[in-house]
Order: sequence, then structure tokens, then C-alpha cells
Amino acid sequence: MSGGRPTLRPRASSAPAKGDLQPACKHVETVDGEGIKLGSFLDSTRRRADKLSPERRAALDELGMRW
Repeated sequence: MSGGRPTLRPRASSAPAKGDLQPACKHVETVDGEGIKLGSFLDSTRRRADKLSPERRAALDELGMRW
């Protein structure tokens, strides 16, 4: 975790397997043996997109975030 927020690493590691940033809201991605609630993370990130720092938004855009 970084500053209490999930890192972008779970998404980056699952990119080849899933191919998109539209998992079901209840989707859990396993990274290094830990369950990451990727669907919930992306859902809440979309809802608060206007509050994200430009750097955070740019990082998500690079990963292919669909707003």
C-alpha cells in the first residue's frame, strides 16, 4: 500500500490476463497470495475521479483506465 491507497501494481500484473479495466465490481485479483478487491477499487476510483491527483490519473490512464 502507498499512503493508505492501493498501488497500481495489481492492475499492472493482471493486464495480460484480463485485457481490460472493466472487471465485475466483486472481482478479486490474487497478487502475491493476497486478495485485492480490484473491481471495488476501480469502481470507487471512477466515482472519485475528480478528486485524484493529476499524477494518479495519468498513471491510471497509462494502464488503460476507462472512465
